[in-house]
Amino acid sequence: MCGITGILAFNEVGRFSMINLQKATDVLAQRGPDWGDTYLSFWAGLGHRRLAIIDTSPTGNQPISDHTGRYTIVFNGEIYNYKQLRKHLVEKGIPFRTHSDTEVLLYAYITWGTYALELLHGFFAFAIYDKSENSLFLARDRYGVKPLLYYIDEDRFLFASEMKSIIQYGIEKKLNLLALRHYLHLNYIPAPNTIFENIYKLLPAHYAKIQHGKIKIDAYYQIPKHYTEHPSQLSYEEQKIRLKDLMQASIRKRLVADVPVGAFLSGGIDSSVAVALASQEIENLQTFSIGYYENKFFDETHYAEIVAKHFRTKHTTFKLSNKDLLSNLEDMLNYLDEPFADSSALPVFILSKFVKQFVKVAISGDGADEMWGGYNKHFAEYQIRKGGILANLIQILLPLWKNLPQSRNHFWSNKFRQLARFAEGANLSPQERYWFWAGFCKNNDVEQLLHPTLRSQAKTEYQNDKERILQHLQKKDIEGLNEVFYTDMHLVLADDMLVKVDLMSMANSLEVREPFLDHELVNFLFSLPVSSKIDKAIRKKLLQDTFRDILPPEIYKRPKHGFEVPLLDWLRTDLRSLIENDLLQDRFVEEQGIFNVQEVKRLKKQLFSKNPQDSHARIWGLLVFQHWWKRFQNKNLL
Repeated sequence: MCGITGILAFNEVGRFSMINLQKATDVLAQRGPDWGDTYLSFWAGLGHRRLAIIDTSPTGNQPISDHTGRYTIVFNGEIYNYKQLRKHLVEKGIPFRTHSDTEVLLYAYITWGTYALELLHGFFAFAIYDKSENSLFLARDRYGVKPLLYYIDEDRFLFASEMKSIIQYGIEKKLNLLALRHYLHLNYIPAPNTIFENIYKLLPAHYAKIQHGKIKIDAYYQIPKHYTEHPSQLSYEEQKIRLKDLMQASIRKRLVADVPVGAFLSGGIDSSVAVALASQEIENLQTFSIGYYENKFFDETHYAEIVAKHFRTKHTTFKLSNKDLLSNLEDMLNYLDEPFADSSALPVFILSKFVKQFVKVAISGDGADEMWGGYNKHFAEYQIRKGGILANLIQILLPLWKNLPQSRNHFWSNKFRQLARFAEGANLSPQERYWFWAGFCKNNDVEQLLHPTLRSQAKTEYQNDKERILQHLQKKDIEGLNEVFYTDMHLVLADDMLVKVDLMSMANSLEVREPFLDHELVNFLFSLPVSSKIDKAIRKKLLQDTFRDILPPEIYKRPKHGFEVPLLDWLRTDLRSLIENDLLQDRFVEEQGIFNVQEVKRLKKQLFSKNPQDSHARIWGLLVFQHWWKRFQNKNLL
């Protein structure tokens, strides 16, 4: 796990930017505190910061060139099957000088070209410079575990793991209003957009080649739609056997390291399965969970401790107070290069900070919910598509739900909130319902929140991009849920969940690995019918049934709960001054000229009312944006 950056100059003007390469490399130090170095040729420069995991000796330091000096690589990630690939390459006469997966990756590309990407098991973002043809090749892993951003103009091509590195090259920063519209709805920005115009995210499962001032981008992998084209013919019992084999293989791959490996443990099914299998491979596996002293509604550490005891792991529980959350907030926000308002990023930041004291690598359960139908919205979608008296009754009672207190902070108010969203979503098309449940806004909320002078800008582009994101949602029957899972993999997982884990772990120099995102496992899951994943009684059905005999029964009797923070109470107390007297102060919002001050005032009033609904999430999104805006010299953005 590392940080990478680089430049390919197209002319002498572009070459001048190479003086910033060292600075662009240095700002990635938290991603790679163990080593840093650069490579320079006449037209290109590459920078690397290393977090040493495999071949921790100096021979594994990057950038690495091949024995001829023609090709040079900078690489962020891990290739789990590098030993097998190395064996094949040695048989072809490749003269390896290190024991690193980086050198294997370099020679795999030299030997097999883009086909090498199909052979890789792991997660990655890398760049290879070809000195002979003066070209640059970039690629990103299948699901977007590792980030890769780029910028291109008539003089140069720039790339980096994080935007803070690209900014060091001295680019113009201009607010991307399309990205802003997405952010106000989702609380994050979907790829390929970023908050700045002309900086883009390379999409997962894509590669790019830059030569002669041009960029060509293509895909090398797609999640297969076998659920419609070639559905699995395995019986349910055979599916369970296959799943167990794939999960065990995935876990073994993700334990490949030359440093200690631990595991996040929430006590949910996903992380519990990962810990169950990892504990079979590592004696006294170290596991870690996080909870809250002052708000038991959000605390799940009891279940994590049950699992840890069951599998005899060496478990550590970190209990947080509101003071702990506040003391880490500034550091977390300051690490963000663009607005990102998933509030669970803060506990992930703190957990990573604590875990780094014990291990360099942690495995997690990320990815399972999106593929298996693990979210509450998936169960709601199932109920609507299935129909019946209960679903109809909930819709009829919408006026009642609207008048009951709604928030995420307590059991009943959260239940009323969910019932209201269910009833409102039930009357929409599959595409519009997905978009409604994916975000925090209703029909015209984004429009109302924007300053009147900005409402007409990027409106058409936003609608077109929304249609692109939702294009796979076509069916209205139960099997159409697989299309929902497919869309979640490309939006929620790639642009929210994985971004959160990468940023928060890398801010603390910790590598996180996701066993549920092994591509062989993903391909298998997308061959299965919906009935193997969710029904009226259970979510993540096959996963739960496959491992029921080894997991403690208590975790099957618990309610589904996200990795959340007590945000509503926090905004009403500790952060109230920040809302009223600083970042959302009326005069500041008015002078800024981005948001409609009247709509911001309405949201603030709703936040402090008896029926806050999801206003706390929208206020949090605004606070994160305003903090970011102040950091990035607001006068130059519009």
